[in-house]
Amino acid sequence: MLLAVTYDLWGFVSENWEELLDGLITTLKVSAVAVAGSLVLGVALGAARAHRVPVVSQLTVCYVELIRNTPILVQIFLVYFALPQFGITLNQFTVACVVLMIWGGAFNSENFRAAFEAVPYRYREAAHALGFGPRETFFNVTLPIGGRIALPSSINTYISVIKNSSLLYVIGYTELTTSAYNISADSLETLEALTVLGVVYLTLVWSLSAAIRLLEAHLALPEGR
Repeated sequence: MLLAVTYDLWGFVSENWEELLDGLITTLKVSAVAVAGSLVLGVALGAARAHRVPVVSQLTVCYVELIRNTPILVQIFLVYFALPQFGITLNQFTVACVVLMIWGGAFNSENFRAAFEAVPYRYREAAHALGFGPRETFFNVTLPIGGRIALPSSINTYISVIKNSSLLYVIGYTELTTSAYNISADSLETLEALTVLGVVYLTLVWSLSAAIRLLEAHLALPEGR
């Protein structure tokens, strides 16, 4: 029985590997852009909140609360279907990147805010004693140490960004999940399509998690090793 199932899966993959590979490449592209964008947003907005930057800090709170308390599906629909009502039309790739980036940035900003606030005050005092200004202190002390502290929690955000890319099928964007659904609809091989889909996402998430864990161990502060 197990050999028969394995054969069916290999047969499914061998027959549809080109379409599955195209979907995987599309998923990797949009995920890479979204992860990079959520990292930039997280650092910038997390720093603004941690240092209580006027106006920016308050706007960031509103942004975070809005994104974290609404379903990402609603956000996808709003960007893809509602913005054209105001004359703003974006292609599917742009919508995918923007939605995932904004979603990930909201969660990542909280990761980095907490990390920056967790940097021991004695390090900043030492920087001030050496004559560093606020900007130099941030880039030479707060960011390197806070970035290390934020790594574990940010891993979860990046993983969620990758997994949430599967929801883009609702706008017909041909990423991995959409490709698997299309193959399943044509061939009626639903079990095979979903099994391959689950294995690929599992491999992606495990690979990213392992890579960041290695980076975390490499960048660990001496006192934390």
